Amino acid sequence: MWYDVDFDKLGKERVAAFLRKPLLLAFLKSIVMQLVNLHYQWKQKRLLDWYKIEHTGQVCKMRKVLNDAVDPVERRIYIGDGNAFPRKYIYTGAEKKPVFLGKMFIYRNSEYLNTGADFIVFAPQALINTRINEQNALITFFKLASKRYQIRPI
Repeated sequence: MWYDVDFDKLGKERVAAFLRKPLLLAFLKSIVMQLVNLHYQWKQKRLLDWYKIEHTGQVCKMRKVLNDAVDPVERRIYIGDGNAFPRKYIYTGAEKKPVFLGKMFIYRNSEYLNTGADFIVFAPQALINTRINEQNALITFFKLASKRYQIRPI
């Protein structure tokens, strides 16, 4: 590709043939070394940018990104749907609605429709304790702007 440059070879070719002695070539290599390191860092950054471009906020892609970064060996992180429980209301007598509510469960306020998380990331407790900031950064980067999430232990 156009960005694969062998700077050692390029520097060697720019020196006249009768001047290509081991001492001069070693000096030239020491000068070019910083450029070689900078080029290597640029190529690594380019690969990382392509990786970010290829992955989106889809559940399967986000799961892959999280497992690649946080749990590459066992790949235990998965993503589930968020909680969206409908609210149940107690009606007054004036509203002439049924008073019987049936079996009720008590949920946290964040678990009802339009108030809770749109998806839940399930991860092992050890990874949550040690690498929670990295997980939050990755999820925030790849998720859609309007989506909310929670990280919970498996």
